[in-house]
Amino acid sequence: MIISYIQAAMRKAVYEILAEDGTYYGEIPGLQGVWANEPALEDCREELQSVLEDWILVRIADHLEIPAIEGINLNNFRSEVA
Repeated sequence: MIISYIQAAMRKAVYEILAEDGTYYGEIPGLQGVWANEPALEDCREELQSVLEDWILVRIADHLEIPAIEGINLNNFRSEVA
Protein backbone atom coordinates (compact mmCIF):
# COMPACT_ATOMS: atom_id res chain seq x y z
CA MET A 1 0.00 0.00 0.00
CA ILE A 2 2.81 2.45 0.80
CA ILE A 3 4.56 1.72 -2.50
CA SER A 4 1.30 2.36 -4.37
CA TYR A 5 0.92 5.66 -2.51
CA ILE A 6 4.48 6.71 -3.40
CA GLN A 7 3.95 5.81 -7.05
CA ALA A 8 0.66 7.74 -7.18
CA ALA A 9 2.21 10.77 -5.48
CA MET A 10 5.17 10.77 -7.84
CA ARG A 11 2.78 10.81 -10.82
CA LYS A 12 1.46 14.13 -9.45
CA ALA A 13 4.94 15.66 -9.18
CA VAL A 14 5.62 18.85 -11.09
CA TYR A 15 9.05 20.07 -12.14
CA GLU A 16 10.50 23.32 -13.40
CA ILE A 17 13.90 24.66 -14.31
CA LEU A 18 14.85 27.60 -12.12
CA ALA A 19 15.99 30.59 -14.18
CA GLU A 20 18.35 31.80 -11.46
CA ASP A 21 20.73 28.84 -11.61
CA GLY A 22 19.36 26.32 -14.14
CA THR A 23 18.65 23.68 -11.49
CA TYR A 24 15.51 21.57 -11.39
CA TYR A 25 12.86 22.13 -8.73
CA GLY A 26 10.21 19.51 -8.09
CA GLU A 27 7.27 19.31 -5.72
CA ILE A 28 4.14 17.28 -5.13
CA PRO A 29 1.10 19.55 -4.91
CA GLY A 30 -0.94 18.98 -1.77
CA LEU A 31 1.95 17.52 0.23
CA GLN A 32 3.36 20.44 2.18
CA GLY A 33 7.13 20.35 2.51
CA VAL A 34 7.70 17.68 -0.13
CA TRP A 35 10.08 19.31 -2.60
CA ALA A 36 13.56 18.87 -4.07
CA ASN A 37 16.11 20.97 -5.94
CA GLU A 38 18.94 19.33 -7.89
CA PRO A 39 21.20 20.08 -10.89
CA ALA A 40 19.71 17.31 -13.08
CA LEU A 41 16.10 16.25 -13.60
CA GLU A 42 16.68 12.58 -12.72
CA ASP A 43 18.52 13.61 -9.54
CA CYS A 44 15.59 15.86 -8.67
CA ARG A 45 13.12 12.98 -9.16
CA GLU A 46 15.19 10.66 -6.98
CA GLU A 47 15.58 13.25 -4.23
CA LEU A 48 11.87 14.09 -4.39
CA GLN A 49 10.97 10.43 -3.89
CA SER A 50 13.39 10.17 -0.97
CA VAL A 51 11.88 13.28 0.63
CA LEU A 52 8.39 11.83 0.09
CA GLU A 53 9.34 8.54 1.77
CA ASP A 54 10.78 10.37 4.80
CA TRP A 55 7.73 12.67 4.92
CA ILE A 56 5.38 9.66 5.05
CA LEU A 57 7.37 7.98 7.83
CA VAL A 58 7.47 11.13 9.95
CA ARG A 59 3.74 11.73 9.52
CA ILE A 60 2.96 8.12 10.47
CA ALA A 61 5.25 8.29 13.52
CA ASP A 62 3.78 11.63 14.65
CA HIS A 63 0.17 10.51 14.01
CA LEU A 64 -0.37 13.31 11.51
CA GLU A 65 -2.95 13.25 8.73
CA ILE A 66 -1.71 12.03 5.35
CA PRO A 67 -3.75 13.24 2.35
CA ALA A 68 -5.27 10.44 0.28
CA ILE A 69 -4.00 10.21 -3.29
CA GLU A 70 -5.87 8.37 -6.05
CA GLY A 71 -8.06 6.75 -3.41
CA ILE A 72 -5.08 5.44 -1.43
CA ASN A 73 -5.51 6.37 2.22
CA LEU A 74 -2.51 5.67 4.45
CA ASN A 75 -4.41 6.86 7.51
CA ASN A 76 -6.34 3.58 7.40
CA PHE A 77 -3.07 1.68 7.02
CA ARG A 78 -1.68 3.36 10.11
CA SER A 79 -4.53 2.07 12.31
CA GLU A 80 -4.09 -1.45 10.90
CA VAL A 81 -0.39 -1.47 11.86
CA ALA A 82 -0.93 -0.11 15.39
